[in-house]
Order: sequence, then C-alpha cells, then structure tokens
Amino acid sequence: MSDEMIERALEDIRKGRMVMIFDADDRERETDMVIASQFITPASIREMRKNAGGLICTTAHNDICRKLDLPFLADVLACNHDRHPVLKGLAPNDIPYDTKSAFSITINHRRTFTGITDKDRALTVSEFARLAKDSYSLDEAEAQAAFGKAFRAPGHIHLLNSTPHLLSERKGHTELATAMMVMAGVTPTATICEMMGDDGDALSKEKAKRYAARFDLCFLEGKDIIDFWKRGGNGK
Repeated sequence: MSDEMIERALEDIRKGRMVMIFDADDRERETDMVIASQFITPASIREMRKNAGGLICTTAHNDICRKLDLPFLADVLACNHDRHPVLKGLAPNDIPYDTKSAFSITINHRRTFTGITDKDRALTVSEFARLAKDSYSLDEAEAQAAFGKAFRAPGHIHLLNSTPHLLSERKGHTELATAMMVMAGVTPTATICEMMGDDGDALSKEKAKRYAARFDLCFLEGKDIIDFWKRGGNGK
C-alpha cells in the first residue's frame, strides 16, 4: 500500500469521513469502520449499525485514560473477586489473538434517555470527544469531576483504552484507530465498529475491500499503518 492512501485516509479523517481498517491476517482478521469521534452524528451511528453490524465502541488515547481515570474493565472485575468469586473464573486470560482486552467501562451521556438510539449514542460519543479534548487543559480532579457530571455508567457506548505507547505494545483496532487520529491531528478518540457478513462471521477482507471501493472509502491494513507510524507518521 502506498503512503498516498494513508495520507488520503488522514485527510478523510480530518473531514469527518469514515475509513476502514483491517487489523491483520494473524490477529482478529476483521475490518472496522472508523471515524473520528468528534465528528460523530446520528447518521454515522446508523451507518455503522446497518452497514457494519458489529459492536460500536469509542477509543481513548492513554493520555485521556489517565486524566479521566478510565480503568480496564478486566481490572474492575478483578477488584471484585472476593465479593463475587465467579468473576475470577471469568478472567480473560485465554484470548486467542491477544494478551489483554482493551475494554473499559460503558457510558451514557446524562442527557440521553435510553442511550441506545442513534441520536443518544451520537450525543454520548460527541460529548465524550469534547471532554477528551478539554481534558488536556484540565487537571485530573477537574477532568474527573467533569466526567462524572456529564456521564453515567453503565451505558451503551463501550469505551476502549489504548495502551500507553500505542503501536509499540499492542496492535489492535483500538491502537490502530487511535494512532490514525493522532497522525490526523484530531482529538485522539475514534469510534469503531466491526464489519460483519450476512453469514454471521466477520466480513472477509476481500468483501470489505469491495465495500470500500463501492463507497469510495479508504481501506487500510494494520501493517501499513504501523510502518507509517514507525517512520514518524508522515511517510518519511
């Protein structure tokens, strides 16, 4: 894949357009629809829900995770092993393609009703992106107070925590999508959704490529994003 395709994808991200990211043949072998969270609208949620069909999640750069004190969900459950012993047996220690789950808590914005409608989920994501951007100018206490004031948990948006050094440690969709946000210069939180096939399995890479071509969307492979990132995020 040429650097020109990644540059085009970065420009599309800045414009609020979807891009498509395939992780790897030796990992999940899944393609995700990806958009910058700051540009999410009800139409974006509807597109992901109808044309992708997987789980709609929102990533957070590690800087944001630390500022808002976002825990990994596996750690929250581990803290409750004494009260609920069954949780110990449910530990995610056998993920076949990874060593750690990126899942954090689930949230709804406090102005949502049920939280699941396209309008409600778009509100939650866009307001989370707004807080994520603001958090860089707040201290931890201020950021966490603002988080609690604006959101409730559990909710219908699954947050995903990026690892501290992004693609140097973990190379999942959470890190790939967040790295693209960093390189695009937008608020470093992406909203992503796996593309599913009519057979109930993940949409094949070739079918995902055909979908991208049909709708003039950039299709990127994780290995090319990683290479571009390692070269400084500018292709040089």
